[in-house]
Amino acid sequence: MVRHKNRYIVVQIGLLYTKENTLMKIPHELIALSIKEKVQQLHGDFGEAAIRAGFTAKYCNEYTRIAIIRVRHGPHRLVTSSIPFIRKLNKIKVSMSILYIGATIRKCFSFIKQYQEQSFEKMCDQYKTPEELEAIRNVITDFEKILKSI
Repeated sequence: MVRHKNRYIVVQIGLLYTKENTLMKIPHELIALSIKEKVQQLHGDFGEAAIRAGFTAKYCNEYTRIAIIRVRHGPHRLVTSSIPFIRKLNKIKVSMSILYIGATIRKCFSFIKQYQEQSFEKMCDQYKTPEELEAIRNVITDFEKILKSI
């Protein structure tokens, strides 16, 4: 039996024309559907058929708007070439950018944790009380529950 290699793509979803602090609950299915549609539009039936097997959106954080997408090795190039062209998620204007491409989901979570800590330090100026800072830090860096569920 042949082992299928996967690639995990860490994507940041930026909201256009809205405040950056607004929470946006983005379902996994919506992210996967919009990526499939864009791959179909750019690469045709071949692209859609190539990514169909093993393609899922695994994780999406509503506070930081960072998602992890799993796709098989090889067709991941079709997905990564299509992601920057996505401009709408459910009638909401967005911009998607690729932050990291990894071979394991653990490496992706360790990258996200590093990235979140760097952005947290920039964000600390907005909040005054230590309780608010600690609550936000816990939400951003708590991956143990997520890793157990995946």
